[in-house]
Amino acid sequence: MRYDVIVIGSGPGGYVAAIRAAQLGFNTAVVERMELGGTCLNCGCIPTKALLKSAQALHYARHAGEYGVSLTGEATPDIAQMVARSQGVAAGMSKGVAYLLKKNGVEVIYGAAKILPDKSVEVTLTEPVDLPIQKLQAKHIVIATGAHIRELAAAPIDGEKIIGYHQALVPQKIPASLAIIGSGAIGSEFAYFYNAVGAKVTLIEFLDNIVPLEDEEVSAQLSRSFRKAGIKVMTSSEVTAVDTSGNLCLLTVKTKKGEEQIEAEQVLSAVGVAPNTEALGLEELGVVLERGRIKVNEDYQTNVSGIYAIGDVLATPALAHVASAEAIRCVEKMAGLNPSPIRYDHIPGCTYTIPEIASMGLTEKAAIGKGLEVKVGKFPFTASGKAAAAGEKEGFIKLIFDAATDELLGAHLIGANVTEMISGLVTAGNLGVKGQDILHAVHPHPTMSEAIMEAAAAAHGAVIHL
Repeated sequence: MRYDVIVIGSGPGGYVAAIRAAQLGFNTAVVERMELGGTCLNCGCIPTKALLKSAQALHYARHAGEYGVSLTGEATPDIAQMVARSQGVAAGMSKGVAYLLKKNGVEVIYGAAKILPDKSVEVTLTEPVDLPIQKLQAKHIVIATGAHIRELAAAPIDGEKIIGYHQALVPQKIPASLAIIGSGAIGSEFAYFYNAVGAKVTLIEFLDNIVPLEDEEVSAQLSRSFRKAGIKVMTSSEVTAVDTSGNLCLLTVKTKKGEEQIEAEQVLSAVGVAPNTEALGLEELGVVLERGRIKVNEDYQTNVSGIYAIGDVLATPALAHVASAEAIRCVEKMAGLNPSPIRYDHIPGCTYTIPEIASMGLTEKAAIGKGLEVKVGKFPFTASGKAAAAGEKEGFIKLIFDAATDELLGAHLIGANVTEMISGLVTAGNLGVKGQDILHAVHPHPTMSEAIMEAAAAAHGAVIHL
């Protein structure tokens, strides 16, 4: 069978690439070995956010009295129902992807793909058919196979005592205690969820700060919030061994103060992901990889003509929205269009803990490290009328500007709903908006987002409400 474009993988990079290719007139097929939507939709971004929403609902129920609402009885988590809701949301979204692919005329082929030296695609089908292997031809092949859990040698995942995020999404019961290795977005989000539903959580981070990619003040605020909620936070700490032979897991942790032993019913390994580049035939094809990730040019072409790659198989940020953006640019360039390049210096990152984190651009430390003179404005939600009314006073908005040009260099937000506020700041950064522009734009009152205006005002010595 012959196509114009074959996309391998149907995650937020793959299905977006396939749909955009079809919209541009390409005869397109997508090959998927598991469920449509990939890791993000089925066992990542979407079901995780559903669980976190359940935890937030539980929090509000437990604190209803603070809002003048009387409830009879104690609010308790129904973990089976939480998981069922989460999986239902994911299943619904997967059906939505199937609908969009069908609507746009994209053929879906279920199976494991391998690119042969003649640049055809061999698919070992997963659905029962008379011919279990199909050979497909295409002018353009897009690799969008995503990533899988990276394991620590000291904590190999067994799926029971030491688990990864796949198992953490569908617990049969809540462990009495849970040690989480790694405090990036995945580790921190699960720390919040499991603590909220009753587990005694210990969060262990090798680096000096939790959520280590974030601005140091944001990291410090989340650490305070977590400790206040009862989560034990350990930084500058390395798990060197996990003994699972007893009833409890025994973790050996190397800290600045010496070696420490921690017991936990379960251990969640959340130390990042590794690209899915194995078994694709890349070595035989001669595709260049760097540290296990596929090397591409600015148009996402590999060194082999007709072969492209996007998303988590690259060295770019392993985020769903990055994969989608790369997909669109890749296919539009393929079609002869001239899309704008992606501003990797302004990629937003979001962590859906309570409080939420959202950021883009340079941290204060990174900006100073580049030799830039900066103006920093910070506005706490304790001074926000809307935050006070909503009972959401934790956190702040921090904006970083170039002192010479007044250009927005970075934005670092922590607090309620800040993941919904960051998009405007990304747009501002891409357009080269100045601090004075943000300061003089009229923001609606009362909103939590007006703290953005106040932070810009603070950077310019003109803040009113602080």
